[in-house]
Amino acid sequence: MDITSSHNPRIKAIRALSQRKKRRETALFFAEGIRLVGEAVQTAADIETLVVAPKLLRSDFGRDTVQRAEHDGVEVLYVSDDVFQSLSRKDGPQGLGAVVRQRWTTLDDIGAEDATPGKTLGWVVLEDVGNPGNLGSILRTCEAVGASGVILLGDTVDPYDPASVRGSMGAVFSQQMVRSSLEALIQWKRRVGIPMTGTSDAATVDFRSAIYAPPLLLCLGSEQHGLSKEAMAACDTAVRIPMAGRADSLNLAVAAGVLLYEVLSRVRDTR
Repeated sequence: MDITSSHNPRIKAIRALSQRKKRRETALFFAEGIRLVGEAVQTAADIETLVVAPKLLRSDFGRDTVQRAEHDGVEVLYVSDDVFQSLSRKDGPQGLGAVVRQRWTTLDDIGAEDATPGKTLGWVVLEDVGNPGNLGSILRTCEAVGASGVILLGDTVDPYDPASVRGSMGAVFSQQMVRSSLEALIQWKRRVGIPMTGTSDAATVDFRSAIYAPPLLLCLGSEQHGLSKEAMAACDTAVRIPMAGRADSLNLAVAAGVLLYEVLSRVRDTR
């Protein structure tokens, strides 16, 4: 029987996952949309529950995704259109969502392949990043270029924020994510021998002239203030992206994309 009340305790618990506090308490998050849920199923994410509004779900791929998840033993919660809309952040809800368990990695858990030349581009390190959309876009670009994931320093936004999950276009399920202090990161990078390249508008090295030896750590700071002095001091190299027009900086996600594709082009040139 479909759930028809938005006050149902299970629905209220799912809706509460829009709050960072509840995501921290439960280690769960809610992903909405056919593409996102399809990625969750295809990447074998730890799905707790699928939420399905049958009348809104008009996609054959979406229906196949539900069948595949059911076959794999995932619980499916059927709800009315109104109930699903009470959970949705989309203008046109597609009738498919998933409650998924968060997946975190520690620095000590990072495998040897993530520190081996030729296996990966490396990691993006983000310090005090505040915009969840930017974080989601960076995750998406990391997936596109073959990076391993992101390392989050300081008060960086939650990658499982709805806006970040949506912006990642499914990369949140495949990219590894680490939370770390700067001190722990410095000790780890010294131990495994991975260089860290920081970004700064005060740097003297053009990013196109720098030497990149993946795997590396590509370190970017907050949208307002950039990298802290402490994080910049921990970098082995600092690079800048030159501005030809009146703008004095790029959007953070755009800057990360420019740098990641520059690193990727260097890797391709050496193969």
